[in-house]
Amino acid sequence: MPFVPVETPKCPACGKSVYAAEERVAGGYKFHKTCFKCSMCNKALDSTNCTEHEKELFCKNCHGRKYGPKGYGFGGGAGCLSTDTGAHLNREFVTPKIPPKAPDGLGCPRCGIYVYAAEQMLARGKGYHRRCFKCVQCNKTLDSTLHCDGPDKDIYCRGCYAQKFGARGYGHIGISSLGLMSDIKDCEWQSDMAPKASAINVEQIQAPIGEGCPRCGGVVFAAEQVLSKGRPWHRKCYKCRDCTKTLDSIIACDGPDNEVYCKTCYGKKWGPHGYGFACGSSFLQTDGITEDNLEAMRPFVAPDTTSIMAPDGEGCPRCGGAVFAAELQLSKGKMWHRKCFNCARCHRPLDSVLACDGPDDNIYCKLCYAKMYGPKGFGYGHTPTLVSTNYEYTPSCWGTIDRNGQKSENGCPRCGFMVFAAEQMKSKNNVWHKLCFYCMECRKYLDSTNLNDGPDGNIYCRSCYGKFYGPKGVGYGIGAGTLTMA
Repeated sequence: MPFVPVETPKCPACGKSVYAAEERVAGGYKFHKTCFKCSMCNKALDSTNCTEHEKELFCKNCHGRKYGPKGYGFGGGAGCLSTDTGAHLNREFVTPKIPPKAPDGLGCPRCGIYVYAAEQMLARGKGYHRRCFKCVQCNKTLDSTLHCDGPDKDIYCRGCYAQKFGARGYGHIGISSLGLMSDIKDCEWQSDMAPKASAINVEQIQAPIGEGCPRCGGVVFAAEQVLSKGRPWHRKCYKCRDCTKTLDSIIACDGPDNEVYCKTCYGKKWGPHGYGFACGSSFLQTDGITEDNLEAMRPFVAPDTTSIMAPDGEGCPRCGGAVFAAELQLSKGKMWHRKCFNCARCHRPLDSVLACDGPDDNIYCKLCYAKMYGPKGFGYGHTPTLVSTNYEYTPSCWGTIDRNGQKSENGCPRCGFMVFAAEQMKSKNNVWHKLCFYCMECRKYLDSTNLNDGPDGNIYCRSCYGKFYGPKGVGYGIGAGTLTMA
């Protein structure tokens, strides 16, 4: 019996046999690993980005270009305009069929085509297409909560309906607008169905003196009456005397001149003036008054803390005046005026958190105290800024410190003086001063994490130790592959 080999699947791309060690599966077909790529752009594919179409492999972009939809909203993104018609891909497009028109009265009132249940929008018992359900005036897309049925058997949004068929005149506005409809809009959208409004002359019927409207003197009837301080006003006349803003019972203020004002104008003309009044708790209101008037109306004067002097040693250390409980500030057991409790150098106002007591029995802010009495040198002040306001406090060179006493055999290897526990830093075999604990070569200050003990008894940073005592040649030194010949 002759030997019959087992049939192996063929790769759709090259037509050769595909074995298990090199197969890639897509769409039920097996491809070689080298053939598993896009047939248009030759991009290598995997199971996450491959698309099979009639035994051909595509990446997602090429498949969309060749077989995907075209037009606005398709292509690279949801808002992308794809103008690729696919003509270079030899793709045949089918011209969309135009739906047939429905009989009169049975289709969409806007386009006249049949309306199916999946796209139906109802208005006045008629079905519209979802794309046709728009305002006839502004083309705004509508829904069941926004549309208004007009008397001309069409649909409108609320704003256009109010402009075209709504009421006119004072007190009638568009539902979606915030102001009185202008005369231009009235002329543009006026219809015979809207009521016509005419200007009302409230001065035509005059009342006896003292009985009519305080603004115009006309008779005030009940339908237009607004009360203020027991006096009737026309609704038309009930405005602010200065800015003519229309008022109501909430924002109206009766002035002492028998007129009405809004709150802002009343505050400017009759309210208190100065810092903290009128437009805000921190607003300086000086409208309508001069600087001389403001000075004259101030209910207080600048306090003089030295007007009542205290016995020696019992008053304020700054001015010597008596300190009362309402203005008391304590510092180091001494009582200060709140006005005098400021930095003696920069005069910055202080409190219990910022004040620092100096050795001269004065008070300073933290910055001035550090400049005058704080330590000097590198690492002090605004770290790591070098603060040295006086050269006498700055060491002449690194490691040189004026110390009292004699040198010791067991002292610091760098300076030779005794090392006390508060300033000691330990290396492998020695104890050092904190100020002497730096690299012998580059003078970089060290700690327990970057310390290296040299064979000469000195201490080095890692870089300098590697330069002097580390291995040399290619691959050593500053970085792998660097040739170090130092």
